[in-house]
Amino acid sequence: MISTLQSRMLSGADGDPAPRLAYGADYNPEQWPRDVWEQDVRLMQEAGVTIVSVGIFSWARIQPGPDTWDFGWLDEVMDLLHAGGIGVDLATATASPPPWLTTAHPEILPVTANGETLWPGARQHWRPTSPVFREHALRLVREIAGRYKDHPALVAWHVSNELGCHNVYDHSDDAARAFRVWLRARYGSLDALNHAWGTAFWSQRYSDWEQILPPRLAASHPNPTQQLDFKRFSSDALKDHLVAEREILREITPAIPVTTNFMVMGGTKGMNYADWASEIDFVSNDHYVHPGPQDRDELSFSANLVSGIAGGRPWFLMEHSTSAVNWQPVNVAKRPGDLARDSLLHVAHGADAVCFFQWRQSAAGAEKYHSAMVPHAGPDSDLFRAVADLGAQLKTLAPVAGSEREPALVGILYDWESWWAGEQDSHPTALLDYRQEALDWYSALLALGVRADLVTTRADLSRHQVLVAPVLHVVPAELAKELTRYVEQGGHLVTTYFSGIVDENDHVWLGGYPGALRDLLGVRIEEFGPLLAGERVELDDSTWGTLWTDRIDVTGDDTEVLARYRTGVHAGRPAVTRRPTGAGSASYVSTRLGVDGLRSLLPRLLEPAGVSSELPADVRGKVELTVRRGAGERFLFLVNRTDATVPVAGLEADILIGSRGTDGALMLGPREVAVLRQPARQGAFRQ
Repeated sequence: MISTLQSRMLSGADGDPAPRLAYGADYNPEQWPRDVWEQDVRLMQEAGVTIVSVGIFSWARIQPGPDTWDFGWLDEVMDLLHAGGIGVDLATATASPPPWLTTAHPEILPVTANGETLWPGARQHWRPTSPVFREHALRLVREIAGRYKDHPALVAWHVSNELGCHNVYDHSDDAARAFRVWLRARYGSLDALNHAWGTAFWSQRYSDWEQILPPRLAASHPNPTQQLDFKRFSSDALKDHLVAEREILREITPAIPVTTNFMVMGGTKGMNYADWASEIDFVSNDHYVHPGPQDRDELSFSANLVSGIAGGRPWFLMEHSTSAVNWQPVNVAKRPGDLARDSLLHVAHGADAVCFFQWRQSAAGAEKYHSAMVPHAGPDSDLFRAVADLGAQLKTLAPVAGSEREPALVGILYDWESWWAGEQDSHPTALLDYRQEALDWYSALLALGVRADLVTTRADLSRHQVLVAPVLHVVPAELAKELTRYVEQGGHLVTTYFSGIVDENDHVWLGGYPGALRDLLGVRIEEFGPLLAGERVELDDSTWGTLWTDRIDVTGDDTEVLARYRTGVHAGRPAVTRRPTGAGSASYVSTRLGVDGLRSLLPRLLEPAGVSSELPADVRGKVELTVRRGAGERFLFLVNRTDATVPVAGLEADILIGSRGTDGALMLGPREVAVLRQPARQGAFRQ
């Protein structure tokens, strides 16, 4: 459906069918008097806005009572936007039920694992499995779709909003009933479930389906496979709601593409977006920067992962911030240049639309201190001028629209089930951070100037010469076979501590660690060696390890030891190994090396694949290179990762955004992004 996305959403407001990058925000006119609306449209035109999301939190306004509807205001907004040449990504408005509904039906409210009800007063106060909520929500969807199915402003449907942000884990009786239905479909019989859950332990064997509950507050650690299955079920329950809304929209408006905004960022992990992506017509994402030493690396990582979820195809940045947010402990404003740099970094990784929360900064409510395209200070402000400048840049980048991500030689495998299972309780350490480990590998590759793609287990892994699989904890037999084939056919696998340990039922692969990957790696581990907080061990390559160590025995005659422990209880034993297999190799890293340690180690891990940086040596680590490619051409995005000007020499390409110095070198100002175009077969730099 990306062709539909291009033709409906990315074509010009003046009827020009040429693709372009879309630009806009969430628009909440119901927060403002009528006389502000026309000013909004004029300012949107001034800023270069082409699309807005409307109606996201409008249920109480659209349906003031059970049998009362008020569409007059929304009709007028839709007409005004269309007259101004602005397309509408129209929300189904189901994100937050109105007070009349929760008062009449408090049974739709979510329940925590502790048995506490989550009451109205904020947002997203509904159970994904509530049949009462589903009935009312789908009625609303049908009313909205029927009314606006032929409106010329409508370019896309926006299902709910940030599904699962606050209600992913509901432990109510509705959830319990739905969980049992889900388990019956997964296992078929109680015997199969009892085996999968290992219920012989702690006298947990079930003799009737009605005995099964969600993992509510318990006296000790709940059954680990029950926990993992509840995470799977909870993601599926939200996906089922998404599909239910989508089916009504497709029935009434089959030509209008449908999306919902994912939240690939930070610690948001309850929704398996790799599994959801096939249920929508184009992938959308919300992302907000969390200040810290790796904040822009994390932005790049998340945008890259969204591209991987989208299969490399263009996607939609539905929300990010122009400046400060309101929900962090300290909400720091962005520096000059950050607004454009953050936005264009998403475009570099495949976003064909750049949108913010929100258009006009709220005067009241919980998000009134969250920045917007039009701030409290109004359009006569540096922030609005930066917004308008970005709009002009995106217009210049119209040739990029519709291009896809060019595959990198290195892939980083990201697996939601390993994230879920690897961080559960009663494990060797509670300090494990799956996403941080993956981010550290990504940051180290950025520091070396090596392009890498974030990919999921659903991707074609053979597209990458090197595949890094950090903490790939859950490895079903089929995945183990696929990784073995990958290596035998010439791929170079790199994996880490606590990988290959369990199957899809969270059962340990017996015979020694790393279980399903033991023979491929040519190592065997009898016992883990987790480290205490603050404890570290030195390796003989002068790097340092934290969090974890393994007592490795080399079992393959051809397994090479790349580094050994110099200190700690495993002093003298292997710390990093590599085993050639077939035309490829499989390497194992048994401790957390952090960004600096990985930066030191990675050249040796990349060497067998012949992978190195495409960037000139003097800018590696200072500049991030990302590549998109279209029909006969490729687009180079160069992002200055520093606060100083960086000259980049040797580029043979036409500049779309950026400037050259007198010597012909591209001059990247502090935190600046340059975009260049060249023929598809040409290398990025002169060799």
